Order: sequence, then C-alpha cells, then structure tokens
Amino acid sequence: MESGGGAYGAAKAGGTFDLWQLLQQPQVIVRILSSVFALIVFSCIIGEGYTNRHESDKLYCIFNRSEDACRYGIAIGVLAFLACVFFFMVDVYFPQISNATDRKYLVMADLGFSALWTFLWFIGFCVLTNQWASTASGDIIIGADSARASIAFSFFSIFSWGLLIAFALQRYRMGVQDFAQNYTDPAPGPATPYSSYPNVGHESYQQPPFTRTGEDSEGYQPPPVY
Repeated sequence: MESGGGAYGAAKAGGTFDLWQLLQQPQVIVRILSSVFALIVFSCIIGEGYTNRHESDKLYCIFNRSEDACRYGIAIGVLAFLACVFFFMVDVYFPQISNATDRKYLVMADLGFSALWTFLWFIGFCVLTNQWASTASGDIIIGADSARASIAFSFFSIFSWGLLIAFALQRYRMGVQDFAQNYTDPAPGPATPYSSYPNVGHESYQQPPFTRTGEDSEGYQPPPVY
C-alpha cells in the first residue's frame, strides 16, 4: 500500500526537508527533552554516584550501597538516550518513507517502546527514592546533589515518556482513520449476459440448394414411351 498523501501524521513522501518545521513538532520536542533527562540521570550516577570512606579505597553506590540501584539507573538512562537518538532519526526520515505499512510499524515500535520505558522509569524512580531514603547520613560524603538530581529527572522522565505514548498513539489513530477513509471495496465486474450462437437467427434461415418447389413438381411431365 502506497501512501498517496500524508499518513500517520507525516506529510506526503518526497517533500523537501525542513529542519525548523521538524523541531517544532511536539513529539520531537518531547523526545529531545527525554534524551536530556536520560543523559542527566546516568551522568550523575556515573560521575558522583559512587563514593568511598576515607579509610577504604573501595567504591560503593551512594544509594544505600546498592549496586543494583546504580546499575539499573545507568542502564535505563543509557538505553533511553540511545532510543531517543534512534527515534529522532526516524522522525527525520519518516516523511521520506512512502510505504504506509513501514510507517505503521515504526509508529507501533515508538508506541511500544515508549510504554515500556515509561514503566521502567517509574520503577527506577521508586528504586532510587527508596534506596536514597535508606542511605545512612555517614555514607554521604560527596554526590548528594547528583543523587537528588538523578531521582528528580527520573521522575520527570516518567511524564516525558508518557507524552511520547500519547503522541505515538495519536499518530497511529490518524493512520488508521486515513486508511478507513481512503479504503473502498473493489467494484464487482460487469455481468456478462448469456449470448446465443452468433450469426444464427430464425429470420436468416434459407432453404438448402437443389430443392424442388411445388410448382416445379406439378409442371414436370415425363416423356412418352413408344
């Protein structure tokens, strides 16, 4: 199925690329914000999320010494940042995709990933908040501000990725509505009436040749026999 016009919230394929118009799209703005939030989260944890006591050289996670909490925050932050970069490139090339089916799959992938990462950010916010609340004050030497920043931007990421769900769902519904409006059932073929054998009719019937008529038979007399 080729998209004759705009499909799934994008213009007709083959148009000129306009960066300023792209950056004004709501899903692109929210995607850029989501990438910034993810960058702040994992950067804060990597930069100052590990500390140590003066009498020990071993580093431990500032979130109640929970290695799982730090690893989880770093993992979802890095993957979220890479996903934002990927889907931003999809937004750039999306108007150049002429196949409506490919557009549909990309919008569905955006919708599914945004829903999954909204849930993972919610879990990450709960884990980091709980571990930070359980952290002993003596373990906090440096990195308190970074820990609070990672918690705060984890919370902001829940809403930013939730908005990405809404935008992807809107684009998907637009594509479904466009398909429903443009779809028409194929017209049935014209019925072929039954025709008799060509060039045969009762009016055109002719007598076969070499057939005697009644007048010829009455006027004929045989020759006399001697």
